[in-house]
Amino acid sequence: MTHGEFSRRAVLLAATSLIAARTTAANAQDWPSRPVKVLVGFAAGGNISKLAQLTCERLSDVFAHRFIVENRPGATGTLAGETAAKAEPDGYTFFWGGTGTISIYPAMASVPYELFKDIVPVAMIATSPQVLVVNPEVPVKTADEFVTYVKARQNQMTYAGGGGPGSVSNLLMALFLTRNGMQMQGVSYRGTGPALADLIGGHVQTMFAPLPEAIPQAQSGNIRMLAIADEKRSKQAPDVPTLAEAGFSNMRGVSWNGMFAPAKTAKSIIDRIGAEFIKADADPNFMAQLDKYGANPVARDADQFAKFLQDDIAFWKEAVSIAGLKQSVN
Repeated sequence: MTHGEFSRRAVLLAATSLIAARTTAANAQDWPSRPVKVLVGFAAGGNISKLAQLTCERLSDVFAHRFIVENRPGATGTLAGETAAKAEPDGYTFFWGGTGTISIYPAMASVPYELFKDIVPVAMIATSPQVLVVNPEVPVKTADEFVTYVKARQNQMTYAGGGGPGSVSNLLMALFLTRNGMQMQGVSYRGTGPALADLIGGHVQTMFAPLPEAIPQAQSGNIRMLAIADEKRSKQAPDVPTLAEAGFSNMRGVSWNGMFAPAKTAKSIIDRIGAEFIKADADPNFMAQLDKYGANPVARDADQFAKFLQDDIAFWKEAVSIAGLKQSVN
């Protein structure tokens, strides 16, 4: 290739890149001009899908174009993430993720996309904390009393892991036991419902349970709530202290929901969505709707969400390691 040919080719490539950049910028300015897909990795009907639907209904009203929830269950929720990672970064395909798909499962097995490289945080909308509960026959009323009681009966008590070995419930208990020198026998269940049923029946003595599912059982006297695994008390159960208040720091066991985009999606689009998440969580009507699903409004924009994820991923990575689950799922 001659010097002249090389120069002409360089000019052509530069011009093509400039046109592409201007086209992307123009498309971002016009966004959205058609419906937007939000991929959810689980079947419709669960809380993750319901929260995605609730948020997308608000975004549809704000942006005057439909944000359509598209359920694509499979591969523990990561199939939807893989599809989003491979989509055009044009602002018309997003991924709705949560604690399991982003923070826990990648610590257990390889996934077909990489956070911050293939998909990037857009915004977080809400969290739902776990609460340490016991059967009423267990004679303790606080978290520190619970620890003392268990230590005096090493390996004599059983706990339920609602949702299986890699669930938030099971991993949180494994971490809590290890950090406090306790030993109990774990029993895994295929969901919180069966686990709570056995706890109420006295077949197991304790577990970490999602707060929304624990509250009605506690109000009926079927279980006792000891402490919430969150940074602050929940307005749904204001009389229940946090684990941190009880002296057990860095025990944040929350399930969260948020939106992700294919890498290289225009920052202006991500910022616009993030701003709407912040507004939504300050809207009393939207907050009341979140409350129906036991979710606390904890909106974070892309930068705040990224920082939260770094801490959350490190927390669950330690829990997965302690539970002996690393690379156990393929």
